[in-house]
Amino acid sequence: MTTATRIDRPGRVIAILEEEFEDFRTEATEFLADNREADDFTKFRLRQGVYGQRQPDRQMMRVKLPFGGTTSEQLEAFAVIAEDFAPLGKGHLTTREAVQLHHLPLADTHDIMQILGASGLSTREACGNTVRNVTGDAWAGIRDDEPFDVTPYAGAFVRYFVRSDLTQLLPRKFKVAFSGSDEDAALTQIHDIGFIPEIRDVDGVPTKGFKMVTGGGLSIMARHAVVLREWVSVDDYLLVSEAVLRIFDAADELRKNIAKARLKFLVHRVGEEEFRRMVDEELAKDWAQGRDASPDPLLFLDDEEADAPPAPANPEQPTDADRGAFEEWARTAVRAQKQAGYSAIEVKVPQGDLDPRQFRGLAALLREYGSGRARTTPWQNIVLRWIPDGSVYSVWKGLVDLELAGSGILEIEDVVSCPGTDSCKLGITSSMGLNRAIADRVRDMAVTDPLTRRILINASGCPNSCGQHHIANIGFHGAAIKSGERQVPAYHVFVGGNRRPGADLELGTLLKVRLPAKRVPDAVERLVRLYEDERADGEEFNAFFERAGKVHFEDALRDLTLPPEFSLDTMNEFIDWERDRIYVLERGEGECAV
Repeated sequence: MTTATRIDRPGRVIAILEEEFEDFRTEATEFLADNREADDFTKFRLRQGVYGQRQPDRQMMRVKLPFGGTTSEQLEAFAVIAEDFAPLGKGHLTTREAVQLHHLPLADTHDIMQILGASGLSTREACGNTVRNVTGDAWAGIRDDEPFDVTPYAGAFVRYFVRSDLTQLLPRKFKVAFSGSDEDAALTQIHDIGFIPEIRDVDGVPTKGFKMVTGGGLSIMARHAVVLREWVSVDDYLLVSEAVLRIFDAADELRKNIAKARLKFLVHRVGEEEFRRMVDEELAKDWAQGRDASPDPLLFLDDEEADAPPAPANPEQPTDADRGAFEEWARTAVRAQKQAGYSAIEVKVPQGDLDPRQFRGLAALLREYGSGRARTTPWQNIVLRWIPDGSVYSVWKGLVDLELAGSGILEIEDVVSCPGTDSCKLGITSSMGLNRAIADRVRDMAVTDPLTRRILINASGCPNSCGQHHIANIGFHGAAIKSGERQVPAYHVFVGGNRRPGADLELGTLLKVRLPAKRVPDAVERLVRLYEDERADGEEFNAFFERAGKVHFEDALRDLTLPPEFSLDTMNEFIDWERDRIYVLERGEGECAV
């Protein structure tokens, strides 16, 4: 258990230790002077959230946002870094609710850490074989179906395990999520440990606790989590979690094969019942006896309501000219809080990218109209909280000015993707370029049918599923195909997954097709039209896929899979999205498992 100092200020979950910055500067300086072994330094910098990119001598920094929480001050810190240090002038929201900053020289990383730390942001253990960013429900504390607010307990989990001796050299990374209700907006089913709150009667006393699940994950051998405890009280959830982590850390067989070193391989090999027995056995050991694992000293307590503004005296009203656009945006962006008179606004962030002006603009909107707090989501958007109902129109106008007033959140145009070959060593294809191409095609299709609009699309630049392609209705992951002596950027296709909150999480089915990258938008349109033409009344996309069958979908795409022959007329297919040269597969050694 960590002894980090508790500071309950907005956005300050992880203690900021100045000596860590100085240690990093020392080690980085020594490495640049060839006084440190590369392997040893790599492990050191990964624990500080600094990750090597595919571009030589450039780093990605990943900033933890526990439960996705951030503040106006922190958004402004991101703006400074994106403006002064990031060559592309942007920050990137990830599917695990963190922020990534790309193409940074190693020599600048110490200064960047100082700027982040001053606003309470930490990169500690954002990479490496550690407990990664603990994700959470963006509506926790304000949703009307929650048994209780999980935010304090998610914060306690972070504080309990960050910098813990137990979690510095795990077999692989370890991912945790806290959902606020049975809707499971944090996608606990694809995490190493997931928590869903429930209040139960214990000896006549209503008692807070969690359903705990474990062993979920995507990438190789995507699997749903299994139930570890139907219910565990908040006084015991940290102790049970530590037992799981101790089992994981001691599983030497996992360390023999880095590709299969995640907890899910152990859980699903031994089975749900046996893993529960292993946890019970671990909890009977000496380390757990007499241990007071109450989260109370570590709870993250932040009274957002105290900082919420009152309703405006003279709220702005939509004009006749903009009422239609405002109402279409509000249809998916605005959600009433359980606190009367307030709404949460989800901001659609295309490709998860924000530039300095947008970071600052969001910070200003939060200060003027909200509580100064926001939370990121697993689909790369950001939720502005505690907005008085009378200020929603004013916020929309501000978002229009920031070019962040896109409509159709969690609908077909809201495409999710990882950075792919823009920066990742493991990237095979330009998934960000594909994201934009698919979004453009879907907009051109002008889909209005409500059922069709519910189709969700994800893309990853490689099989590792950072873009969570396994849980999309239509998902893609990068590949390459041969055409004579040349290579063509391509994608595998998954159909029938589901990541929509409130529905059962589903893993997609891999079709026996590979599509040249430039044909993927055509494939999307073809699958959408197939669904619209052949579905039964009221039939959702996944239900149609299950009824029509995998082969029917494969047949619909068959002609698109034929590799092009290289010529002047087909040269474009040998160039990946948003690239200007002939494609060659270049894949480095990733650092996720270092």
